[in-house]
Amino acid sequence: MSGTRCQALYPFSGERHRQGLRFAAGELITVLQVPDGGWWEGQKEDGLRGWFPASYVQLLEKPRKATPQSEDTLNGHLPPGWQSYMSPQGRRYYVNTFTNETTWERPSSVPGTPKSPVSQKSSAVNGYYISGTPVHQLDSGHVSLRKASGDPQSPGSPAAPRRQSKESSLTINCVTFPHPDVMPEQQLLKPSEWSYCDYFWADKKDSQGNNTVSGFEILLQKQLKGKQMQKEMAEFVRERIKIEEEYAKNLSKLSQNSLAAQEEGTLGEAWAQLKKSLADEAEVHLKFSSKLQSEVEKPLLNFRENFKKDLKKCDHHIADLRKHLASRYTAVEKARKALTERQKDLEIKTQQLEVKLSNKTEEEIKKARRKSTQAGDDLMRCVDLYNQAQSKWFEEMVTTTLELERLEVERVEMIRQHLCQYTQLRHETDMFNQSTVELVDQLLRKVDPAKDRELWVKEHKTGDIRPVDMEI
Repeated sequence: MSGTRCQALYPFSGERHRQGLRFAAGELITVLQVPDGGWWEGQKEDGLRGWFPASYVQLLEKPRKATPQSEDTLNGHLPPGWQSYMSPQGRRYYVNTFTNETTWERPSSVPGTPKSPVSQKSSAVNGYYISGTPVHQLDSGHVSLRKASGDPQSPGSPAAPRRQSKESSLTINCVTFPHPDVMPEQQLLKPSEWSYCDYFWADKKDSQGNNTVSGFEILLQKQLKGKQMQKEMAEFVRERIKIEEEYAKNLSKLSQNSLAAQEEGTLGEAWAQLKKSLADEAEVHLKFSSKLQSEVEKPLLNFRENFKKDLKKCDHHIADLRKHLASRYTAVEKARKALTERQKDLEIKTQQLEVKLSNKTEEEIKKARRKSTQAGDDLMRCVDLYNQAQSKWFEEMVTTTLELERLEVERVEMIRQHLCQYTQLRHETDMFNQSTVELVDQLLRKVDPAKDRELWVKEHKTGDIRPVDMEI
């Protein structure tokens, strides 16, 4: 894949590698070397070259098949039983499949040629006993429990091949973090805003100071309050609906009351229209309550149910990842303890060899060395599994917290829209109510006792000839 061009997805400061290549997001890089282990060598357009994490870039063209020697070709020139492998830091080592012996030196293919002086003792490097020449340059990235960096971490980014002491990391509830006194401050994933994905990683004591609460649990509790608030809002609207329905029922009943039905004339018409307007207003309020139920209360409850399911799924998912991470951490500690025991056993056997040289003792040392190497390999596998679990947890925490942000924005926006719908319906109700009394106002303005008297007289008159005095 040498010569392939790629583009940076995230900025990289170059501090995590002795020969790190510093670049910003979006820069173009030409790939020069692609060894195993997740670190590539590349060159920028300005001529600077160095190493960088492969997960920080995206290839711009399809990689061509590499032509260098393959593993099969390299293994073909090794003595029987030996296999060649590549360490995560890109360094080749060799394993004897018969004896489980591991060495950095290439075994000689000439029979009878030792690969290293027999008098040399096996060396312990980072907790591993390796036969042959002592190796002092073995990177400690194998046993790094945290990919600590000042750069933003992308999901699945590789462990940095840097020397890391016990004091450089801090383990809290099976999760390892960079030690604040040793490691530089990490850059925020979303530096331009107060995002959930940056501030809820560590655990803390609860309000009583007793139990430890995970950062995600605190974030989840906030979302649960939002879910409860939606329920209470729906209950509030439901009570408003009941009031509207009861009000409409009473208005309709009052409109049918027969009191003062004997009034006649223009005042009687206005009075009759006023009672009719109560029936119209009752109908308006019934429609208002019906729309409140269908357009406000029901959407609130439906959204709450979906919101509840999403929160439950997120809670279980992150909880399962934390349990998996804890089990991987337990396996690492168990493997570390087993390696220590194997190292002590090998030391005892080596001391016995110095006191008494015999074929049996040499055989015991070889056996102890194989067990120590195997224990080291087991520890490496456990650490790799832990790092994979922690990387998965990191990735899902970022994804889930961003999803919670999206859900919260959607929840707030949905509530805002439906409260606006409530006020709009209320305005429409007021307008309709106003229209029902407008006719009453018009009729009241037309009330004219003289006109009423004229009309009544015309309808009920019995004669307009007045009586006169009688004459004799």
